[in-house]
Amino acid sequence: MNFELDDEHRMLKDLVARFVRDELLPLEPAVLKREAEGGQLMLMPEEHERLDVLSRELGLWGLDAPAELGGSDLPVTAMVGVNEELGKTVVPYDLPPDSPNLRMLLKTADAAQTERYLAPYARGETVSAIAISEPGAGADPSAMGTRAERDAQGNWVLNGRKIWISRAARADWTIVMAVTDKALGSRGGISAFIVDKDTPGFIVERRIPMLGGVSTYEVVLQDCRVGAGQLLGKEGQGFAPMQARLSSRRVQMAAWCIGRAQRALDMVCEYAPMRKTFGALLSDRQSVQWGVADAATRIHACRLMTYEAAARIDRGEEARSQVSMIKVYATEMAWDVIDMAMQVFGAMGMTKEMPLQQMANETRLMRIYEGPSEVHRWVVARELLGSRR
Repeated sequence: MNFELDDEHRMLKDLVARFVRDELLPLEPAVLKREAEGGQLMLMPEEHERLDVLSRELGLWGLDAPAELGGSDLPVTAMVGVNEELGKTVVPYDLPPDSPNLRMLLKTADAAQTERYLAPYARGETVSAIAISEPGAGADPSAMGTRAERDAQGNWVLNGRKIWISRAARADWTIVMAVTDKALGSRGGISAFIVDKDTPGFIVERRIPMLGGVSTYEVVLQDCRVGAGQLLGKEGQGFAPMQARLSSRRVQMAAWCIGRAQRALDMVCEYAPMRKTFGALLSDRQSVQWGVADAATRIHACRLMTYEAAARIDRGEEARSQVSMIKVYATEMAWDVIDMAMQVFGAMGMTKEMPLQQMANETRLMRIYEGPSEVHRWVVARELLGSRR
């Protein structure tokens, strides 16, 4: 049992750490100021373009994309280290492409879709989104109302409404989950479709402002007609690849949470030995010491849990319970650690001049999206209790 990254992947983690330290952290004050003044967390176009050029030069694009598509074909365990480092900053910059959607395409795209969508996506040339949740239904497949039906020419006609979609307004294409057989539901009745942004009937209806200056979108599908070749994978077999995609995202989120919590803890450990209150250093107060000790213990435990879940996925083993465990544990751990840090910093920790409030906002969001904590606890309990029956 190996608890360390191998040398190659450790060096990659160190490279990403330097990229975050030297290129992203210096941008944080300006990014936080824009969010405080305008309500949106954003990079300026010239900043984004410069980061794209530099990260590509450093070989940080397509890290987990297949080698035949120009990527580095890294395992999930290596990406945990990468995403932990990226999680240490609130600057909204991701290394292309978005791994979960990439992995879904790898499992399902045919030759034509690989050439048209997967290859340019793996090279970081396009932006994608995925539309799963629906108003009133969330991501419950049994309540999904968006329908896809064949017309006389063999095309698919999609009708329905999707919500909480990241990047929908700027995505070149969106993976849309729709019901093709209501009676079968998630066991053979849900299919995935690739819908290009300019397709008639694909309507980005509204932007939904969220905590921390980020946004999601609501999309309406109104007689949205796509060709037969836009079916992603096999008809009725969209649910399992979607679940695999969600597992990749949840591991990624756990790694982000580790990074955020570690950054918050590091800030406390730097600040507490310098700050005096009522004649004593914060670092000499037992309440602060215990908070630091508990935070370090939980971060360490979460890191080991996340690497273990990632290793299971890399080996092709069942990891549903492990992924649900880390989704709950990582998001709630990071929330508690960041809250502790804000408490130690006092009034300064409440300001929008520091990244702690943005880290808290983003972590609070992660306790809901990609499945709220309650659903993941239910998944773990169902696995354990069901196995006893």
